[in-house]
Amino acid sequence: MKNTVVTFVNSKKKEQKLSMLTAYDYTMAKIIDGTEINGILVGDSLGMVTLGYDSTLSVTVEDMIHHGRAVVRGVKNTLVVVDMPFMSYHNTLAEAVDNAGKIIKQTQAHAVKLEGGREILDKVKGIINAQIPVMGHLGLTPQSLNIMGGFKVQGKSEEAAKKIIEDAKLLEEAGVFAIVLECIPEKLADLVSKSISIPTIGIGSGAGCDGQILVYQDMLNMDEDFKPKFVKTFADAGLVIKEGIKKYVDQVRDGDFPAVEHTFTMKEEVLEKLY
Repeated sequence: MKNTVVTFVNSKKKEQKLSMLTAYDYTMAKIIDGTEINGILVGDSLGMVTLGYDSTLSVTVEDMIHHGRAVVRGVKNTLVVVDMPFMSYHNTLAEAVDNAGKIIKQTQAHAVKLEGGREILDKVKGIINAQIPVMGHLGLTPQSLNIMGGFKVQGKSEEAAKKIIEDAKLLEEAGVFAIVLECIPEKLADLVSKSISIPTIGIGSGAGCDGQILVYQDMLNMDEDFKPKFVKTFADAGLVIKEGIKKYVDQVRDGDFPAVEHTFTMKEEVLEKLY
């Protein structure tokens, strides 16, 4: 079934859990779309897992458009959300709406995602008024890395927890269709999820959320040096890829590849005329 922002909202009413993964290219998007997954996030996490940056802060609108286009080309049934990167919606309302419109027009994605609560409400409302669906994002917001002092669990104090709950309600009132809750205590995420009528998508926030999202490289163990506490390995793709490449290297070195079945032939009379 085709996934839309409407099916996302209705899933909560039906008490159906939502599943999402990141994707940054056509091939992976096509593979993911071939499953029963509900949504793909073209995350600014591509800065770290695809481009090799230390954080998401260097990612540009052009980066998001480039990767977003590729993902959309590989999708038929999955809702595609594209992150608005750092400083693409932090200045004026006009710039925020313009950047959101540029992302949607040039990628043909279905929605954008913004990090933050009350401090960006005017931007959220403006983008939605421009007929662009918005997904919210609260808790650990990687674009605020420097203010938060690193990648740390958020909402552990009474004041911080109350702000997350209040911000979730404000985002719902502003018109977002779903909210990502990243790295907040499980009981707080459960409380937030029960206090709003739109779905929450958890990452490192427990099973009480209305859905879950992971970076696909994490859940497929494609970087053995990075394993957050909240990630479960569902398939050891990193090991499979390494083993496949090693076999390829060995067979090329030993002369076993390519074999006869991997090569093309030509007529002997044509070949003789070449000598």
